[in-house]
Amino acid sequence: MTGTLYLIPVPLGPTPPQDSLTPAVLATIRPLSHFIVEQAKTARAFLKAAGTDKPLQELQLSELNEHTKADALSELLAPLLAGNDVGLLSEAGCPAVADPGANLVALAQQENVRVVPLIGPSSLLLALMASGLNGQRFAFQGYLPAKEGERTKTLRDLESESRKRRQTQLFIETPYRNRAMFEAILTSCQPGTRLTVATDLTLPGEMVHTLSIQQWKKRTPPDIERRPTVFLLLA
Repeated sequence: MTGTLYLIPVPLGPTPPQDSLTPAVLATIRPLSHFIVEQAKTARAFLKAAGTDKPLQELQLSELNEHTKADALSELLAPLLAGNDVGLLSEAGCPAVADPGANLVALAQQENVRVVPLIGPSSLLLALMASGLNGQRFAFQGYLPAKEGERTKTLRDLESESRKRRQTQLFIETPYRNRAMFEAILTSCQPGTRLTVATDLTLPGEMVHTLSIQQWKKRTPPDIERRPTVFLLLA
């Protein structure tokens, strides 16, 4: 019998796990002794706050991040194949969504390991819910190109696709480049295109605003620099 791979959501910022995770999720976390995480240090802080049945120093934490090579995934899967339940954590939000954990989940599925997603915060879905844009047809585009020319072309292509398919386009940016992304959107997109800026979701400074590009240009730019932000477009 193989173990179960639990996909454990993590709060989107420095808030207690009890504020965004259900008692059932916390109860699932506590008995686990094996975890796969992006960074051991921050994962230990989360697990300490969430509560575990064993002392932190007895937990087995293996790291999986963007630097992990594909041939290392089999080693990470080994505890599951040996019959141990394992928790997969992202740094924030839901694991395997815009997250390197997706590669491990794919391998677990190939090996017929039971995969159980647990309920928790997803910045992408929360932003879509609050945007007022099309929630029936949408696409997440991840990070857009950082170079100005490539970024402008990509934004215009996404706007065109949104208009053609009536599809909401979601994307993110490294927080310290949020202001540059916001300005690029205003420069690249048509006046009537709607733009949602969703910042600090679930945190005290949460802000979600949807305006047309023309309306955004008449307002003071939002304070989004170095704050986790999701951008959404609907042409």
